[in-house]
Amino acid sequence: MCVRRSLVGLTFCTCYLASYLTNKYVLSVLKFTYPTLFQGSHVLAWLPASVLFVGIIYAGSRALSRLAIPVFLTLHNVAEVIICGYQKCFQKEKTSPAKICSALFLLAAAGCLPFNDSQFDPDGYFWAIIHLLCVGAYKILQKSQKPSALSDIDQQYLNYIFSVVLLAFASHPTGDLFSVLDFPLLYFYRFHGSCCASGFLGFFLMFSTVKLKNLLAPGQCAAWIFFAKIITAGLSVLLFDAILTSATMGCLLLGALGEALLVFSERKSA
Repeated sequence: MCVRRSLVGLTFCTCYLASYLTNKYVLSVLKFTYPTLFQGSHVLAWLPASVLFVGIIYAGSRALSRLAIPVFLTLHNVAEVIICGYQKCFQKEKTSPAKICSALFLLAAAGCLPFNDSQFDPDGYFWAIIHLLCVGAYKILQKSQKPSALSDIDQQYLNYIFSVVLLAFASHPTGDLFSVLDFPLLYFYRFHGSCCASGFLGFFLMFSTVKLKNLLAPGQCAAWIFFAKIITAGLSVLLFDAILTSATMGCLLLGALGEALLVFSERKSA
């Protein structure tokens, strides 16, 4: 059982790393930034979550095309602050000191980043904020519907089907449908291969994430996710152009400390 859990964790980390690096390559190096063309009774109850899922992938793609991966992940983690605040204020759940400190560190790291990011991009930060708000709302909605008649896999299938349909229709009003015709690498194998790889890796990441959450305790799952983010952020600096000053690194390390405390609180509560 221990070996199986380790294999699932390592598979998740591999998919997480490969998925983020591939998406970053397509969005930033190839500069294909048209997310509406890039993605993809109990069902009706899940519909609001699917709408939020579309917001997550659309805003996330926009933000990732403009921000370095470590910066994007630090901002992404603020979604945990939203969840913590909702549980504390509306559900009156008891919150451990470690979790409160974690939320404060994550919020401070994200709040300081715009003032210390030498590659500051207003549009990138705007879309990152939309992304983290959607992530926070999605997770709150997901927890509020537990137990659900839909399995985790069913929920993800519905999310992807809904996102493909909605984004296909949205490609015309957003202008992506016509803009993509001017994309310089549209007929290159490198572009098509990267997009196919991104799609397959996204599916395997979704599948491995579901397996990870079903097989491991929440604390162990959080630890693997944290490990995957650290590896992804570290390798991305070596593969993509990113200027990280000492001030920027300080913000990123503060965010990493916040997430480490979050993992600690999850493992302790378990």
